Amino acid sequence: MPSFDTVSEVDHHELSNAIDQANREIGTRYDFKGSGARIEQTDNQLSLIAESEFQIKQMTPILKEKMSKRGIDVSCLEFSDIVEMNKRASQQVLVREGLDQDLARKIVRLIKDSKIKAQVAIQGDQVRVSGKKRDDLQQIMQLLREANLGIPLQFNNFRD
Repeated sequence: MPSFDTVSEVDHHELSNAIDQANREIGTRYDFKGSGARIEQTDNQLSLIAESEFQIKQMTPILKEKMSKRGIDVSCLEFSDIVEMNKRASQQVLVREGLDQDLARKIVRLIKDSKIKAQVAIQGDQVRVSGKKRDDLQQIMQLLREANLGIPLQFNNFRD
């Protein structure tokens, strides 16, 4: 019986490469000279650090551009508010990964409401979809792509 897993993952190697490229560009740009502006990464948490809120707002499109060029969907980023203290501004950015229970239930409900014959099971931070026909599974993939759930989805482990 054909099946696939619906997941939301970020390639960490590509993410660190994108951050390195963004830091390199920030270091060479004239408007950031000597400011100490940088992007730091700790696991799935990014920190944008600069002298002012204006510079943070200038760094955001650079980060997004470098990530999209590396094939990372920028909709996985969740920006918090910018905090300014003592000639320093910082912003925390969360890189969302995995499907939380609410989103997984929403995916299950979307598939069930579509009336396509398939079995759906939530397995941790992923959703397994099984069906008798490969065409039905491809239809479900298309349905989930068009659903715009606010988080990038990948379909892996496709078995025939």
